[in-house]
Amino acid sequence: MTLRIHNSLSRTLIDFEPLEPGHVRLYVCGMTIYDLCHVGHARMMMAFDVVTRWLRASGYRVTYVRNITDIDDKIIRRATERGLTLRALTDEMTEAMHRDIAALGIERPTHEPRATDYVPQMLTMISQLEERGLAYRAASGDVNYAVRRFPGYGKLSGKSLDQLRAGERVAVAEGKDDPLDFVLWKAAKPEEPLDARYESTFGPGRPGWHIECSAMSCALLGETFDIHGGGLDLQFPHHENEIAQSEGASGQPFAKVWMHNGFLNVDNEKMSKSLGNFFTIRDVLQHFDGETIRFFMLRTHYRSPFNYSSDGLTDARNALRRLYTALDGVALDGVDHAAVDWTHPFARRFKEAMNEDFNTAIAVSVLFDLAAELNRTRDPKLGAQLRALAGVLGLLQQEPIQFLRAKIKLSRHQVEKFRAFGVLGASLLPISSTPAPVEINEDASVDALIQERADAKMRRDFVAADRIREQLVAMGILLKDTPSGTTWVRS
Repeated sequence: MTLRIHNSLSRTLIDFEPLEPGHVRLYVCGMTIYDLCHVGHARMMMAFDVVTRWLRASGYRVTYVRNITDIDDKIIRRATERGLTLRALTDEMTEAMHRDIAALGIERPTHEPRATDYVPQMLTMISQLEERGLAYRAASGDVNYAVRRFPGYGKLSGKSLDQLRAGERVAVAEGKDDPLDFVLWKAAKPEEPLDARYESTFGPGRPGWHIECSAMSCALLGETFDIHGGGLDLQFPHHENEIAQSEGASGQPFAKVWMHNGFLNVDNEKMSKSLGNFFTIRDVLQHFDGETIRFFMLRTHYRSPFNYSSDGLTDARNALRRLYTALDGVALDGVDHAAVDWTHPFARRFKEAMNEDFNTAIAVSVLFDLAAELNRTRDPKLGAQLRALAGVLGLLQQEPIQFLRAKIKLSRHQVEKFRAFGVLGASLLPISSTPAPVEINEDASVDALIQERADAKMRRDFVAADRIREQLVAMGILLKDTPSGTTWVRS
């Protein structure tokens, strides 16, 4: 079975073959590291974590580069606000990122270059562009890229120059020959800190955002490599500008395949601090364990829009419990937990799904079919196969009892935030009367719902009471009302 990937450049599914047999070179645009990573960042990193895992499971050696942007207007502004050096701020945020994404099972890339370590390579590329007539010096001291001098500009976004507009991060400033021109080198400003300034033949300054990725990918993967990835929001202008810079400087094709993951919404709205529905990874990890968040994301194909909601997270946790419950009690001693038998019908279906543009949604459905067969037979070999296939996706590697009895800590403030903005169902947890963290588990959540239902019945709010009963049924909880109270059992 041949791996097929949707290439954003050609807008088609293509049969994938790496430029170097057996070796895939992958570059993904990483974080601008001035704050904690949010769930949109997690979605992007999760998508390419799975891509890398599947390529390796398919027998490829993978060189995966995901950069860190550690110099940028937002970084300078935040460091100044906090009275920190740029390095102190970005070190702190990088460490936080590593900790948060590790909780989601996202593995480190092969290389994680910091932009500030590659300024010499950026200056070399800018000089090459100037020599080729694709860059010009503005009166402000900036060096800009002349977009209309590059014949292929617009091929990734599929629009002509006249259709394109300056993107969010392309400032239309004085000194540009064209509004679409973008900055390669920003001249230093008197008010900027000294650690944001580098000496160059163009004068003191710092690199523009787009040139950073071109220089780092070229330095670590070569002028032409296999796959370039990132979020759909980066397709224009960032990735379009990368192509213009890289191909303009080298005269060679840049990336063979372009991959973009779909947008993330929260309760069907764009995530935004102004809307109050903005959540960092760390926020959500206070309530939902990392594997549940991972599983939740993998149930949606990476190119599809992803809707982040309380219902989705709760359903994901319950579904993941079903998989762990299928494994619970199956004797796996003496059975290889890691090796997949790719000749097995379930494994063949899993492989077909993953080879069709990394279709994790279908691959996860295969895991449930396999779990159903395991529940019927209790065959240890099927249990080992389920665990091994799930392991390819970074799932089901805990001991079942460890996951099924997991406890979570929430403070009153955290519960209120989750309730207010839809990441936690309004009736899922009681709010503690004190700000101290409260420890909860599945049984505590059930008891809280039962009490809330009883309160609703006392108020004669039977609509709310029925809704809570339905919620409990969906969680696999059966209620029995008696004169002395309500009891419950798991179905």
